[in-house]
Amino acid sequence: MTTFTKRTRSPFRYDIVGSYLRPEELKAARAKFAEGKITQAELKDVEDKFIIELIKKQEEVGLKAVTDGEFRRSWWHLDFFWGLNGVEKVNDGGYQFHGEYTRAETARLSGPVSGENHPFVEDFKFVRDHVSEGIEAKQTFPAPAQLLAELYRPENIEATQAVYSSEEALVEDVAKAYQQVIRDLYDAGARTIQLDDCTWGMIVSENPEGVSTKSQLNSDNKEEREKAETRRKLKELYITANNKALEGAPEDLVINTHVCRGNYHSTWATEGGYNEVAQPLFDRGNYDAYFLEYDTDRAGGFEPLEHVSDDKYVVLGLVTSKDGELEDRETLIERIHEAAEFVPLERLCLSPQCGFASTEEGNILTEEQQWDKIRLVQSVAEEVWG
Repeated sequence: MTTFTKRTRSPFRYDIVGSYLRPEELKAARAKFAEGKITQAELKDVEDKFIIELIKKQEEVGLKAVTDGEFRRSWWHLDFFWGLNGVEKVNDGGYQFHGEYTRAETARLSGPVSGENHPFVEDFKFVRDHVSEGIEAKQTFPAPAQLLAELYRPENIEATQAVYSSEEALVEDVAKAYQQVIRDLYDAGARTIQLDDCTWGMIVSENPEGVSTKSQLNSDNKEEREKAETRRKLKELYITANNKALEGAPEDLVINTHVCRGNYHSTWATEGGYNEVAQPLFDRGNYDAYFLEYDTDRAGGFEPLEHVSDDKYVVLGLVTSKDGELEDRETLIERIHEAAEFVPLERLCLSPQCGFASTEEGNILTEEQQWDKIRLVQSVAEEVWG
């Protein structure tokens, strides 16, 4: 019988992405704050209460790395961007998902980007102070590539170019800002961070900002060749920005990334397998582990995992967070072993496909169904890895 290494650092054999359904009382408090009916301090008291309860619930179901559920955020990504110096909140834009359009909010440059005094550091300290001994407090935030994608949106690019005359200067400042936040988190005690990154899902989609995934550089169609070249440049831009932001990170800091295709109110934004981005994402990304969406055919097959470097882990997001129906455990086990044809079972783990509430709206399932999903992940992982 094969014996597998017991994981003592992230990623764990059963793990989570990060966000959880917001309790109704918390949603109500956030609405009251937006209407000016309660103060920031009063809102924080409500957030604190529910985050403490969430930490306890995560520990009770056996999770070894826990988060604050992103309970202080409205979006999985924009709140972090708004916390950077030189970035402002703007009610514009929005995102097209499958059959649904999001709230119209975005992040726009108002000056040079820097990362001093980011509010997420204080958010982390609160989690740090309330986890039990031996439990990791995991801090999630969007990848640098995601910020670049936001700043290059049609409604934002003019403001971006008004501050930065070159892409190189922008990437350099974004990297320095992230390095500052990472240093501050580390100094506050963070030893596990996770960069959430939908840009790769955008690239593999049929039309990420007008770029076709079916284009090939040797195509006879000029337009198709131009689109393929744009995709190539985007991949190089994103991997460069992400890796540059991680330069100088402490050796004992676990750095993971999560890749998905959108998660808003149980809908999705893009589709397409990882084969288009496996190189450079899997072989050049400076991460310890990849949390990968794999709950539907929209994510493609496991074959691209053969490009994952030998020193990295893959956390298979086989259990959907988009609905409450429990997956068949035997099917999950079969899929884990299918993935093991490309990455050794020793370097595989299991998690839900994404968070349960990447935005405060949350996905369409109950809190009990959410916890049942996590218990299923734990049960299957214990059967597979012991």
